[in-house]
Amino acid sequence: MEKAINRQRVLLQHLSPSSSAAEDESSLSASVCVAGDSAAYQRTSVLEMMAYRTALCKSKRGGFKDTYPDDLLAPVLRALLEKTNLNPNEVGDIVVGTVLAPGSQRASECRMAAFYAGFPETVPVRTVNRQCSSGLQAVADVAAAIKAGFYDIGIGAGLESMTANPMAWEGSINPKVKEFVQAQDCLLPMGITSENVAHRFGVTRQEQDQAAVESHKRAAAATATGKFKDEIIQYPPRPNATMSDLAKLKPVFKKNGTTTAGNSSQVSDGAGAVLLMKRSVAMRKGLPILGVFRTFAAVGVDPAVMGIGPAVAIPAAVKSAGLELDDIDLFEINEAFASQFVYCRKKLDLDPEKINVNGGAMAIGHPLGATGARCVGTLLHEMKRRGKDCRFGVVSMCIGTGMGAAAVFERGDCVDELRNARTAENNNLLSKDAQ
Repeated sequence: MEKAINRQRVLLQHLSPSSSAAEDESSLSASVCVAGDSAAYQRTSVLEMMAYRTALCKSKRGGFKDTYPDDLLAPVLRALLEKTNLNPNEVGDIVVGTVLAPGSQRASECRMAAFYAGFPETVPVRTVNRQCSSGLQAVADVAAAIKAGFYDIGIGAGLESMTANPMAWEGSINPKVKEFVQAQDCLLPMGITSENVAHRFGVTRQEQDQAAVESHKRAAAATATGKFKDEIIQYPPRPNATMSDLAKLKPVFKKNGTTTAGNSSQVSDGAGAVLLMKRSVAMRKGLPILGVFRTFAAVGVDPAVMGIGPAVAIPAAVKSAGLELDDIDLFEINEAFASQFVYCRKKLDLDPEKINVNGGAMAIGHPLGATGARCVGTLLHEMKRRGKDCRFGVVSMCIGTGMGAAAVFERGDCVDELRNARTAENNNLLSKDAQ
């Protein structure tokens, strides 16, 4: 303790003008810091200024079936510039999450989209692929780069055309995979992993269908009341979906299974983008602040039940933010399958009224690379609508091959950079060298 206080005293002396250090010493004093290094509450503010996305349309039959992927991405990038009057030359990087397209081709398409949107040749573009969390990973990568001081302004985006690039394995499979059970499980169809979750953790068909009905009802209500107008969505969910309708659907992946087309996410086309920047830059520009990026966590789980990922990733991200699950006011958890969504909700004992309040992927759609960006926008706009009653939110999803990702956000207009997440009730968060 004495060491910490002495260090503060030395620092305070350095802050005093040298000519009057002695006379000023009495007006400056060292005190115990109740936050400390181990509080883990992130102080460097990376702000989400704007978040936009396209409508999400059913692949091969929906409104984007004849749309080039670069034409999906360009409008959301352009919207970020137009809505903020941002000089595109100030953007340090554009990171696009994307999954199914060949890497070099999609990277070229994203670069082309940036030109369509009005960005100059000096603004770089890259892609990132962490399966279904790719859009969220893009946002996290940009936030990390801003915190590291690489640049002050960046864009995290997501893009997927499941029409142009359906889910398929290209080339042969290494025979070595047969020697490793978990490696084999990385090749399981996602629907089979859903059946595994339902079987292993006792999630019933009725629970899954009920979750799907609720998702469609919430999305339909949100659409009817204009809640999606600020983030641009026009895909109509099934407002009249009922338990009896869903009960008629046959299992898709396993005989006598419980995973159907009705309680799974829709294969979709779409794009989304989020503008991020340093607090000081945003304040100087006088831009409205939609939210603040706090923390991100990616974790690994058993590939055979990859859908449980959010149940592990959410606690990790929340703990990293110096928070507890009860501090979180809203959750956007991707509904890849009802089985895994129900499991994660029950495992974490989350209030259903806090999760996917405007519906989820079973109703809205799941364009793999774009889902993370979509969820960020949906969460932040809803937090803004709720105002002071909603301070912290979480975005999370499961990831193919057995992973999970989650990020914590704070509502933009309630943030004080020198304020703790919660009142410190004791001194157990002292700087490590003071303990």
